[in-house]
Amino acid sequence: MRLARLWLTDFRSYASADIAFAPGLTALLGQNGEGKTNVMEAIGYLATLSSFRGAPSDALVRSGASSAIVRAEGEREGRQLLIEAEIAATGRGRVQVNKQKLARTRDLLGALRVSVFAPDDVELVKGGPAERRRYLDDALVARRPAFDSLRSDLDRILRQRNALLKQSGGRLSPEVEATLMVWDAKFIETGEALADARYELVQELGPALDLAYSQVAGRPVPVTVSYDAPWREQGLAAALEAARRDELRRGVSLVGPHRDDLVLHLDQLPSRTHASQGEQRSLALSLRLGAHRVVTDATGSPPILLLDDVFSELDPDRSAALLEHLPPGQTVLSSAAGLPPGASPELVLRVSNATIRPE
Repeated sequence: MRLARLWLTDFRSYASADIAFAPGLTALLGQNGEGKTNVMEAIGYLATLSSFRGAPSDALVRSGASSAIVRAEGEREGRQLLIEAEIAATGRGRVQVNKQKLARTRDLLGALRVSVFAPDDVELVKGGPAERRRYLDDALVARRPAFDSLRSDLDRILRQRNALLKQSGGRLSPEVEATLMVWDAKFIETGEALADARYELVQELGPALDLAYSQVAGRPVPVTVSYDAPWREQGLAAALEAARRDELRRGVSLVGPHRDDLVLHLDQLPSRTHASQGEQRSLALSLRLGAHRVVTDATGSPPILLLDDVFSELDPDRSAALLEHLPPGQTVLSSAAGLPPGASPELVLRVSNATIRPE
């Protein structure tokens, strides 16, 4: 998978832009606030129709414009790929792949795969479980787009089940019990399927994460990762039955994959509480690189690797180690502090005031 060219119209700070990328490493250099991350965000948007910064669609449209256009040409499995997206400031946008209009966002998944590292990713290590669950689910979808349907189904089932629990007022009336049995059956089937997929992914992720961290750190450091789902030992049906009284009292689903966590240990110590800030940043990057490797192995083609302001998170030695061990395929990175000594990108693009020119 390779991105050859990107066109932007009224996207974020760009009135217009026409950007070519190298097959290997492209470096976007410039001061903070000049538009480097906006380019990364545009590439990521074409993969998922969402912002990896969590921004709503209207924030992607340049101030004063009614819509933004993001268009990219590339190659996938030896075939030409053209993706075009119109982002509306209000209302629904549109997207086409090779001039064919897509009816659903889900139909785009897999057309363009990206792996994104951003400075905020340190929250994968030091933040709460929700970020780590999202990380696992995003990797599942990148590896096999059909998992997006499973994730959406679980979200819908949980909303309905939680609404029923809240409406029950803490009482298990015959009507509530009958309806709850229906939603429980759906929850058990979908929840166990998603948890099983996450567990299998974590088994694959472990060796890739351990290797990625050792390469970034420049020395062997044992990293262990496990999927924490206490309910799986007895099964979701039994866990729901055991939690029934508390769920009715609190009006919310208390057990299931929406409460699970990805547990990380660095050198046999919990990374969330015992790792230094630098170690947490390196581990967050390694989580992205590890998932990148797993997706590459599963699909046979490396996603485009986007490294946003990556060197601000690493010391000079680890920056050099990252460049030495970049995975095969196409990488686009940005930096406000220049490039480490010895860096040799195929293409350097200077970004200033939403204008891009090659050096």
